[in-house]
Amino acid sequence: MDMQHHLLKTIHGGRIFFAPIDDPARILDIGTGSGIWPIEMASIFPGAHITGTDLSPVQPTEVPENVHFLVDDATERDWLWNPNHFDLIHTAMMTGSLPSFKDVMRKAFIHLKPGGYIECHEVDPKPLCDDGTMPPENPEGHSEYAFHDWFDYNERSSRLSDPPRQFRIAHRLARWMRETGFVDVQERIDKIPLNPWPADPEQRKIGTWWEANWLDALSAWSYKPFLALGWSKPEIEVFLVDVRRSIQNTNVHGYNNFYVVTGRKPLPEERQQQQQQQPQQQQQQRS
Repeated sequence: MDMQHHLLKTIHGGRIFFAPIDDPARILDIGTGSGIWPIEMASIFPGAHITGTDLSPVQPTEVPENVHFLVDDATERDWLWNPNHFDLIHTAMMTGSLPSFKDVMRKAFIHLKPGGYIECHEVDPKPLCDDGTMPPENPEGHSEYAFHDWFDYNERSSRLSDPPRQFRIAHRLARWMRETGFVDVQERIDKIPLNPWPADPEQRKIGTWWEANWLDALSAWSYKPFLALGWSKPEIEVFLVDVRRSIQNTNVHGYNNFYVVTGRKPLPEERQQQQQQQPQQQQQQRS
């Protein structure tokens, strides 16, 4: 998790947030993981009260005075805080973690102050390529490029889970924010090489880190969804050999898209205008 944080920080020119906030009083980090993001935010905003939540208490105990960690589930109907409480709510790398990311957005909307921001950092795990070096997908599985099949099996498993889990969310975040009621929605997309195939030295370094990220995390990301499909553990490991080879193939110029999406909760007068416009928009859609 810390490696992911530093890699993404490198991609974003050292930035760890993009929302235009100046002097926030309260910040929430959902799915905080190792807690590295709140800890770094603490030095940027020493006057802010920063809370990180996660299902697992794996965060350090020695942290800046303005950082606090809680074991909490963002999918619960009722959150611990009153409405209009936070200036910024942040999420990162939540792919496959939630039955409904849009539902969490709705709760974030309620608990943000008017004028407050939500910011989501997510990778799209679908392997992409711009120059034709990546073999095509096979809808029936058994593609020449096994990473295609890994992605397809995960999508299939996410639909069969109880409850279903949203495996691919990054490219939908901006639309969900607008549908939830956020305004000034901004979307930034960066390409992350799957391995050190680029000629550019900086991109090669990023590709080396991203390859290590995939190779280190692949088994952990695969067992639960593949077991749900009825695979045995030996079958999973045999398949992952080919997936790792495909990720490491520098002849294939593959990449993942990484999304940073921000949205602002409208001020009361903007919200009133939104509500007045909704019947007109619905009428136009029906006609």
